[in-house]
Amino acid sequence: MIIAMAACKKPFVPPDTLNNSGKYLVIDGVINAGNDSTFIKLSRTKKFENGIVIDHETGAQLQVEGDDNSSYPLVETVPGTYVTAGLNLNSAHKYRLRIKTTNSKEYLSDFVVVKNSPPIDSVGFTAKPSELTIYANTHDATNNTKYYRWEYTEAWEFNSTYESFWNGTAPRAKEDYVYYCYAKDTSSYIILANTTKLTNDVVYQSPITTIDPSSEKIEIKYSIEVKQYALTSDAYSFWDNLHKNNETNGTIFDSQPSDNQTNYHCLTDPKELVVGYLSVGSVATKRIFINRNQLPQTYNPQYAYANGCQIDTAYYAKNQYGIFTPPTSFTAINGLYFPPIPPFGAPTAVTYSTRDCADCTARGVVQPPPFWR
Repeated sequence: MIIAMAACKKPFVPPDTLNNSGKYLVIDGVINAGNDSTFIKLSRTKKFENGIVIDHETGAQLQVEGDDNSSYPLVETVPGTYVTAGLNLNSAHKYRLRIKTTNSKEYLSDFVVVKNSPPIDSVGFTAKPSELTIYANTHDATNNTKYYRWEYTEAWEFNSTYESFWNGTAPRAKEDYVYYCYAKDTSSYIILANTTKLTNDVVYQSPITTIDPSSEKIEIKYSIEVKQYALTSDAYSFWDNLHKNNETNGTIFDSQPSDNQTNYHCLTDPKELVVGYLSVGSVATKRIFINRNQLPQTYNPQYAYANGCQIDTAYYAKNQYGIFTPPTSFTAINGLYFPPIPPFGAPTAVTYSTRDCADCTARGVVQPPPFWR
């Protein structure tokens, strides 16, 4: 029986992938109806076997159009990212997005109602022994929102395993210190909630992200800015379906994959698939900071490269100043004098480690973000 079952197995290739080039247009972004800027990112799908580098769609022409004949162009600021300043749209009208790409194809969304997000009441955290959970609270007193989506950006201060006091052949100047740095990241998962089964439109402690107790993110100070979007029921269905298709475990108990319903259409080729869903509305944001002393002492955050870090000693060849024997990808930690010589003389050796262990700029920047406090 086992032999028969093994013999019956064969690879399955979904029919949709047999005859296409894997170059569908992906449209990511929300038209901000308030006074904040609108960012729309264009890219192309690609076969998984070709790697995960994003294929940005550059040189396109984008404009927001209203059903009142208003029009607002977007400008490409970095490859594949198109921006316009605050639009302050009239919520009594509907809006859509028109796109013309360099291959002479034109894409157009449906007209979409303006759905503004209510404010975020608070962003907080719960420190469990196994994980730190960041959550958001919000509500709509008018009971009109019902469907919510969140994104976030996070930043944190950290330090390298070893502190480098020596810069190659001389003591390190204060402005050249590479012990404390800052890093950042953005959300990569779809975060949703709805209150359709509740009497009141209230979201209480909806999980935004979790952090491991050993993560360097909470080593010194951590900050997260949460963005909240209000969705229509159709937009929620799109994101929920995308979540089920992309982020489930692939077990027999998961929902079966299905087509994502988009409100974008290719006018040039109506049969062409377009990936994305347009929403229009203002965005609510809130930022919090978490210091290490606010978390349990049982947490053991540490530098990501702490494991395996070691210090070694390198001598100057024949005591000639400036000639080293260690590998080229190293960071000096301190100068040594064997035997002792006057303080202004040249050291005879240095202690050193790998750059990942003694130079925080291998993973971050020394300049704090503008919002840091």
